[in-house]
Amino acid sequence: MVTRLVEEVQEGDAEAFGQLMAHFRGMAFAVSYDMLNDVHLAEDAVQEAFLEAYTNIGKLQLPSAFPGWFKTIVVRQCQRSLRRKRQAMLPLNDAMHISQESAGVAEIAERREGALVLQQSVSALSDKLRVPLQLFYFYGYSLQEISDYLDIPVSALKKRLFDGRRKLRGALPVINLASMFNNLYEGGGNMLHIVNGDSVGNMLKQGIVSGDVLVWREVYSAGPNFVNPAGEAERMIRAQSLEQSMGISSAEYLAACAEQEEKLRGVNRYDEVVLWFEHDLFDQSMLAYLLHYFKGQKLGSTKLSLLCIGEFPGIELFHGLGQLTPAQLKTLSGTWRSIGQKELELGSELWQAYANPDPMQMANLLALRRQELEASALPFAYAAFQAHLSRLPSVDNGLGLVEQTTLEAVRRGADTPKELFRQVTDTLHVLGMGDLEYWLYLWGMVQGAQPLLMIDGTLAADNFDFRRVPDFLNRKVTMTALGEQILNGAADRVTVQGIDVWYGGLHLEGHSVPWRWDSSARMPVRL
Repeated sequence: MVTRLVEEVQEGDAEAFGQLMAHFRGMAFAVSYDMLNDVHLAEDAVQEAFLEAYTNIGKLQLPSAFPGWFKTIVVRQCQRSLRRKRQAMLPLNDAMHISQESAGVAEIAERREGALVLQQSVSALSDKLRVPLQLFYFYGYSLQEISDYLDIPVSALKKRLFDGRRKLRGALPVINLASMFNNLYEGGGNMLHIVNGDSVGNMLKQGIVSGDVLVWREVYSAGPNFVNPAGEAERMIRAQSLEQSMGISSAEYLAACAEQEEKLRGVNRYDEVVLWFEHDLFDQSMLAYLLHYFKGQKLGSTKLSLLCIGEFPGIELFHGLGQLTPAQLKTLSGTWRSIGQKELELGSELWQAYANPDPMQMANLLALRRQELEASALPFAYAAFQAHLSRLPSVDNGLGLVEQTTLEAVRRGADTPKELFRQVTDTLHVLGMGDLEYWLYLWGMVQGAQPLLMIDGTLAADNFDFRRVPDFLNRKVTMTALGEQILNGAADRVTVQGIDVWYGGLHLEGHSVPWRWDSSARMPVRL
């Protein structure tokens, strides 16, 4: 967008420059105030910087370099102002625009005092932490926009935001930082929090957040998926498939779907809806569906926000929010960010591609929109849905990503379902598989007349049901000769054993399937 606007300005479009000013004003002001510590001086410097940029933009050879080029102009104007030694006139707190029309006198005073303490604490941060935190949390710029403007890699920027948040908590022993972010920037108590698991939902209900909590119980990473999963026929197909493959009661599944969708239909009564999700396919498919759903609703004044993380300080292998203690989870409260039409559009596109029976829809979307996704509030979507595609049977041996990783783990010495689950889910944490979902893959490798794996104590492999095997987790697992051949590329799993698996909206079954995964090209291929 920025490159296009710069090109239009260079062609003489004054309206395009107005859009550039609107987009970069917050960034420019944050940097200016950080240098000048005076609202009026900062505003003057920003205005002068825009005038200088407009006069000289024709000299800019690379339109994509505008963010860094403009920041240099802003800094130069601030240095000129400092040399003039003008005196500070107004603290930043007096320029904050906190809506006060409906607030009482006591509430206004409390908010102003909280804002002052927060701003003073932010001002005490080091140079490298202060401005990124202001731009991300106070002004709402994306990580990529801040990265371009400040010339900081996104990975380093994420680290600075973590560090800044942690230091702020230490600087505010009396006022709770998360609560302050909520009150000043993220809404009040009339909120709905949508999360992906009961453990996280139960912790949030223990006073970590204000408002209601809805646990979204779905496993979109398994079973058949449809663009409109709430249709009566589609819902029944999914319910029956999940019951047959994963043992999820069809009646209980249908009742749970009706209950949670009824909750969604009442979102208009909330001031804000916050989505709590993680980096893996299990969560990203859920998030994509919810964004697709909200895109089709009239939300009125209801604000949508998102907290989406793929790491947490001190946790080396981050699987998800369920790993966190209540104290750790509380540090995230209030750090969500607002999302708008852009995120709704992207989420809807992802869901429609995921639920499409043609996997090239997803492959093409990821190829075309990778940079946009990674620079948006959905930075984990690309990796998660790319991993989804790699679950398709390979052109080399008919094994998908999960089956390949499982057989490799057995070859390395993993010899029980319990150990396989641990090793495979650690290796493929980008998928976010739970035990029921992984047993579905394992079942596919031990069933039939020509299994790839054998589990001690099971009877006829084609009648295998892990739910009925005593001490299933600790049973001995061994690879068959066929499993060895397929892992070595000397035979094809689909041709020999056959499959019956859903990948999003794609159903592959039988001994000859139309779609395979080409790992060298990292693309699905049609046979």
